[in-house]
Amino acid sequence: MARQLMQECRDCGTYCLSLKCPKCGGVATAAAPMKWSPEDKRAHLRRQIEGVEKQGWSESLPTLSSSEEE
Repeated sequence: MARQLMQECRDCGTYCLSLKCPKCGGVATAAAPMKWSPEDKRAHLRRQIEGVEKQGWSESLPTLSSSEEE
């Protein structure tokens, strides 16, 4: 069972309550990030799942265009 009820499909972005998308059959994951706490004992696991510790991860983050920076 999922940790939260609302799920979002990775493929088509449809929101649902199951781990399988009813629209396209894709995998659905939690729609919102988990709550953060300074005493988070599982932060290292979340960083591994998201690939934060891998080389080149920072280049995959979205950036502002030059017109948005002003």
